[in-house]
Amino acid sequence: MSVESLRHPVEKFAFVTAMNLPAALQRRLAGRPVVVDGQTLAVDTQLMLRLTALAGEPDPSTRPMAEGRAALLRQAVIGGGTQKIGSVRTLSVGSLPARLYIPTGAPAVGPLLVFFHGGGFVFGDLTSHDSSCRYLAEQAGVRLLAIDYRLAPEHPFPAAYDDALAAFDWALEHAAEIGADPARIGVGGDSAGGNLAAGVALAATERCAFQLLVYPVVDMEGETESRRLFGEGFYLTTSFISLAGSSYIPDGADPRDPRLSPLFAEVPEGVAPAYVATAGFDPLRDEGEAYGRKLEEAGVKVEMRRFPDQIHGFLNVIGAGRSAKAAVTEIAAALRAGL
Repeated sequence: MSVESLRHPVEKFAFVTAMNLPAALQRRLAGRPVVVDGQTLAVDTQLMLRLTALAGEPDPSTRPMAEGRAALLRQAVIGGGTQKIGSVRTLSVGSLPARLYIPTGAPAVGPLLVFFHGGGFVFGDLTSHDSSCRYLAEQAGVRLLAIDYRLAPEHPFPAAYDDALAAFDWALEHAAEIGADPARIGVGGDSAGGNLAAGVALAATERCAFQLLVYPVVDMEGETESRRLFGEGFYLTTSFISLAGSSYIPDGADPRDPRLSPLFAEVPEGVAPAYVATAGFDPLRDEGEAYGRKLEEAGVKVEMRRFPDQIHGFLNVIGAGRSAKAAVTEIAAALRAGL
């Protein structure tokens, strides 16, 4: 057995142990509280970031594409832990691989969330977000259909956007096959997936019942205060954001195209109610909240929730610790209420 084959179990054990220590001990290990923009970083999150730095865990955006994808996947699997779910079905949504998560005790027909994973349009897959999808579906009591859309740079814009629209249409057309009530089908996603979910909700209008946007990227050329404050040291980096943009947006495309940057879209009548979750220490915080206000000003029913002590990516940190899991539990409750 190689040292590399042992790395994942050792990392997981260390992560779970550290994240479950008493808060007072975590504070001693993490150091003085981190306070930025009037917000205090959660102590378990601060400890996680410190341990990640000490371990030399790479920023996936600084690695060759295959290595970066493997690094992000490993981090997500360790952070997500093992989550219970009633059942999981593997299926094809058109040409796209997908997983259908059915919560324990679900009725024969019920609400469905079509979910798009994050990863900057270049990273992530069904496995990277498996734990998060299980937890959201089980806690909310809502079926969840996770879509493995095409990634850049192999498939630049508008591939992911087109896949997202096609997947939502597929869910409506095949609602009976997957036990979905066609009147209660919504969309959701985190980060890049939140971008895609927002795009689908704008295009589908009344056909979409709800949109769940978790720290979405909605401005592909944004220069906000939160990007300046949190672009280094809080997991999502400026280099990661730059890689996402350069990989996904083809030469000559307008980054303000509403299909790329929903913040610049005209909001039509009948757009679905939205729950917009942001993280206080996230470079994408300000644009996500600006998008929530834009929807609200257009007459859309919006609930906005900032988790001030969290960082980008907290949706994937439910395998241990307290603060991120509490935030995701609250998001699941909003999903239950929304659908």
